[in-house]
Amino acid sequence: MSQITDIDLVRRVPLFAVLTESQAWAISQSIVKRRYKRGENIVEQGSKSNALFILLSGRARVISMDAKGREVIIAVLHPGDYIGEMSLIDGEPHSATVQAEVQTDVMMLGRVAFLQCLPENTSMSFAIMRGLALRLRRADRKIESLALMDVYGRVARALMELTDVMQDEHIIRNKLSRQDLAKMVGASREMVSRVMKDFEQQGFVVEREDGSMLIREHLASLL
Repeated sequence: MSQITDIDLVRRVPLFAVLTESQAWAISQSIVKRRYKRGENIVEQGSKSNALFILLSGRARVISMDAKGREVIIAVLHPGDYIGEMSLIDGEPHSATVQAEVQTDVMMLGRVAFLQCLPENTSMSFAIMRGLALRLRRADRKIESLALMDVYGRVARALMELTDVMQDEHIIRNKLSRQDLAKMVGASREMVSRVMKDFEQQGFVVEREDGSMLIREHLASLL
């Protein structure tokens, strides 16, 4: 990597192709290059790194892990792919671990330099990007739950995500049919009905006459 100037390196990254000369130069002054060995984590699920990572060479896998240590591979990354953009946009921890499959070289760009490439944080485009990051995080969680959780865990997660907090209570305000819930979690209506009956018997869920649903916080213990 040392044989190529930093500005040339920036220009070779497809993500930076639309930058002006001054922006590309500013980026080149801020990048840090790092090499990861096979099996080494580039970012870790649940942590914050405050940097954008762009693969220059090698290969990495995106892994989501549940509390029991079970893993699902969400994607495989190649040179030109990047990592960490959602955390830079919304300030949340990484939703997955990225692990080098082979020796992998990356370019790191810190949060300040990253934001300099974007419109003002108060602009509509930045708000849209935050919304997209939120949708992607939800998609990652759904992939993880479908791959790793049983139906009880998937239904519990779906219910928790649908709740609003009202007067210190977790409420699903609109009536939620068993059929719709089954479609959300990828299970049969009959199975979801059995799960919901168990939840009600255990006091996790209380269905009200107006169609709303009270969700007890200890339902989260099933996740």
